[in-house]
Amino acid sequence: MQLLYNNHLLHESELRLPLSNRAFQFNDGFFETIIIRRGSLCFWQDHLLRMQEAAAALHLALPPYFTLTSFEEKLLKLAAKQQATAYARLKLKVWRSGGGLYTPETNQVEWLATAQQATPPSALPLQVGLCRQVRTQYSPLSHFKGPNAPMYVLAAMEKDKRNLDDLVLLDLQNKVSELTSSNILWVRENRVFTPALSTGCINGVLRRNIVRWCQQHKVEVAEVLGDIDQLYHSDGVFSANVTGIKRIAAIEEVSVSTRHPLVEQLARDLSV
Repeated sequence: MQLLYNNHLLHESELRLPLSNRAFQFNDGFFETIIIRRGSLCFWQDHLLRMQEAAAALHLALPPYFTLTSFEEKLLKLAAKQQATAYARLKLKVWRSGGGLYTPETNQVEWLATAQQATPPSALPLQVGLCRQVRTQYSPLSHFKGPNAPMYVLAAMEKDKRNLDDLVLLDLQNKVSELTSSNILWVRENRVFTPALSTGCINGVLRRNIVRWCQQHKVEVAEVLGDIDQLYHSDGVFSANVTGIKRIAAIEEVSVSTRHPLVEQLARDLSV
């Protein structure tokens, strides 16, 4: 596999990371997963904004070239070398360089990008449950990907053990937060609801686009502290991440509506 490491193209066999690597030692960084479709990076500007937010929260200095069109082009050239331009996942991992213990030596970063062919997700409605093992909790680091990854690993393991498509994660106050790798949203009386970031959920790229779409189309959208009963009494529940919108058919074996014109329109307009 070809990869980009600190802006240099390498074969994976050439990659050498020191034992002092802070991503390995302290999980001192973040990552973005970006969908490539038909030779384009989907929602690239939103991914870039979230990387800038993550860097600010972690006091990391991103390379100035991250914002240049030439950087986007270089990522797509990497994907082309992997024959991964029709539909693929590009993962961009960023971490603090240097050594040190908890107190770092620098705020400069190193980064690694990989691209692999992928299969578009199934359109079948999801069967989900309530996560029993972990809870989300708000922090200055909870809205982007990386620092809380072990929590999602445990939730995904529980999901597989229970033979479900996904799990709804609750926060410490039993409010609906998110799914294992997606945001969760619901519709009630033609209004769109999604958990507030104070629940500790990820500020997802597609979540941002749904909020923006609703504002542009004069659809009321609210970020709320919602109980699980609000999902059961909704007109439609759906998940959203960079792979797209997926309808939810049942939560803890309780059926919920899978057809709503607003959800269908969102899925059409924001498909990747």
